[in-house]
Amino acid sequence: MEDKTMERFLAYLIFTCLLNSATVFADEPQKHSFKPQEGFVPDAKTAMQIAESVWIPIYGEENIQNEKPFNAELLNGVWTVTGSLPKGFVGGVALAEISKVEGCILRVSHGK
Repeated sequence: MEDKTMERFLAYLIFTCLLNSATVFADEPQKHSFKPQEGFVPDAKTAMQIAESVWIPIYGEENIQNEKPFNAELLNGVWTVTGSLPKGFVGGVALAEISKVEGCILRVSHGK
């Protein structure tokens, strides 16, 4: 009979420990995070600044400066930012797609 009592006690002890562990993690407060009503990228100017910051380490500052002015267009919650070429030049430009709401970079590319 003592063996059964010991088994029950151990089972109860293990169950209690697991339950306490679960409540500790459940009680952990969520970290505060502000989310702007207009999204993290509310306007074209912000989208172009983000795109430029991403492009420079990839394509080089001189190349990106030569593609100014940048253009930004918002479609379905995604900013598409592109560089431009001087008149008479042929080739591709930098492109970045950025989520208006989250501010994450969805795509970066450069034409040839």
